[in-house]
Amino acid sequence: MPAAASLTLPQPIAGFAWDVPVDLSKKEVQVRLSPPAVKGFFKLARAWRLRDEDARQLLGGVSNGAFYPLKSGKTKKLDQDKLTRVSLIFGIFKALNILYSQKLADAWISLPNTNPMFAGDTPLAYMMKGGVPAMLRIRQLLDSRRGGR
Repeated sequence: MPAAASLTLPQPIAGFAWDVPVDLSKKEVQVRLSPPAVKGFFKLARAWRLRDEDARQLLGGVSNGAFYPLKSGKTKKLDQDKLTRVSLIFGIFKALNILYSQKLADAWISLPNTNPMFAGDTPLAYMMKGGVPAMLRIRQLLDSRRGGR
């Protein structure tokens, strides 16, 4: 058996193949992934002690009229942009919990940061100003700190 063949998974996990990205533009994928994404996002928002305004901004500047039904579980589907944002935020959350204690991991997002990338601001403010590109940069920063890819 070639060395590369031993590194691949024999079958997809949870219905997804690792070598093909999930097509978040498909309505059926959005419908399937949205309920756990919403539930996880609001659980994470509580852990990070986000204000509703901050949570709305992280989701892409969602209006009050769309946010509160989402928060109460009445919205059934997130679009591709919101699923991407939630995925990035989950990755940031996971990396923080690998790197730090739970208390620091939950607080890190709201603490002023001396890394030049943040210019003394909080990672939360950086993400709210920079959107998806900023979320990607934070995810990459944390993944590199933990030795991941």
